[in-house]
Amino acid sequence: MDSMSIPNGNYTLLFSPPLPSIFLASILMVSFENFVTNEYFGPNRIQFWGEMGDEEWAMVGREGTQLVIKDRPFFINGFNTYWLMVFAVGPETRSKVSDVFKEAKGVGLNVCRTWAFNDGGWRALQTSPYNYDEEVFKALDFVVSEARSHQIRLILSLCNNWGDYGGKPQYVKWGKDAGLNLTDDDDFFSDPIIKDYYKAFVKAVLTRVNTITNVAYKDDPTILAWELINEPECPSDPSGDKLQAWIEEMASYVKSIDPVHLLECGVEGFYGPSNPERLNSNPASYSGQVGTDFIRNHQASGIDIASVHIYSDSWLPHSISDDHLQFVKTWMEQHMDDAAKLLRMPIMFAEFGASLKDERFDLEFREAFFETVYSTFLSSRMAGGVGGGCVIWQLFPEGVDHMDDGYAIILAKAPSTQNVISLNSKNLLT
Repeated sequence: MDSMSIPNGNYTLLFSPPLPSIFLASILMVSFENFVTNEYFGPNRIQFWGEMGDEEWAMVGREGTQLVIKDRPFFINGFNTYWLMVFAVGPETRSKVSDVFKEAKGVGLNVCRTWAFNDGGWRALQTSPYNYDEEVFKALDFVVSEARSHQIRLILSLCNNWGDYGGKPQYVKWGKDAGLNLTDDDDFFSDPIIKDYYKAFVKAVLTRVNTITNVAYKDDPTILAWELINEPECPSDPSGDKLQAWIEEMASYVKSIDPVHLLECGVEGFYGPSNPERLNSNPASYSGQVGTDFIRNHQASGIDIASVHIYSDSWLPHSISDDHLQFVKTWMEQHMDDAAKLLRMPIMFAEFGASLKDERFDLEFREAFFETVYSTFLSSRMAGGVGGGCVIWQLFPEGVDHMDDGYAIILAKAPSTQNVISLNSKNLLT
């Protein structure tokens, strides 16, 4: 998500329920921890909470439309916290990485999506093309190691379509500074030199040997999947051909280095011209003109998981709550159906949220929004639908409130939302 226009999905909850609700949430959390850590499930239990021993910490794989670990189902119950690597650089902020993993595990979350890039600027990982800051790489090592210690899997995004943390605009700026004849940020997807910059960075990350664990990233089961780029759009080519060619080329390149890990392309889920009958499912007419194409993009060889985002608060112009929730349900059901019947792959709703800084909405709406996302996916799962899961945008520990743009969830300040998340965690295990 573009944190400048459609916020990078943050949540802050300033609501305190009555004592009975807090008491109920406490009981739920205690019983949930006992529930997920006992041996009730036996050898066929769903891999969800996190594997309890090293012998169980195997790579997440894919069998058709399902995610699996050692032939057992695995469901993503995740959260986004994009800034972990940057915070891990400084000793004064590094503890926040551990805090968010601990809090996430405490409510049953098992996957974190985060940035494995920072292109130019403060605490940059990629300081310039082909040049990488070793101290920032060590910070990413810490994030991966700390995730493993808390039994959290990672989805690592390798670039941003937006200017936050450098991304596509920074690559194009580097190209212009090097004398390349570039006219648009979308040249990122077609210029051969810029593509070489990206490939070199991808190779550096995938082949990185963690200085803490001594395990190469491409061999580390802590990493669930790579993401080519966050929310790619190429409005200069509404046909989608330019972005499609880039996805195909980069998916092939990633798989040539790391054929084992899962891969997703990072799109928001907008339908494009390859399926004109689906265009009316988009939230607005512009959505079909930004160069992405949900069906076609995911038919690229090497892509393993379908990617969809959900931001009705940013996409729909009005404030009728029931309409928003119906859109969420329909949007999810359409994409799950396509993932099952056309793509034959799992699906991940990689970002979903609603901003409390939008005066049209309040905490009650946001929790209804969460419940709609969770229940829609759960209903599909119970009916034997596609695997995958849902990933909140986004989770914050205490002490980073200054970064909240309305989407941040701080669990300690949001017991009612904590209860919604915990209940979904429990439901996914039944």
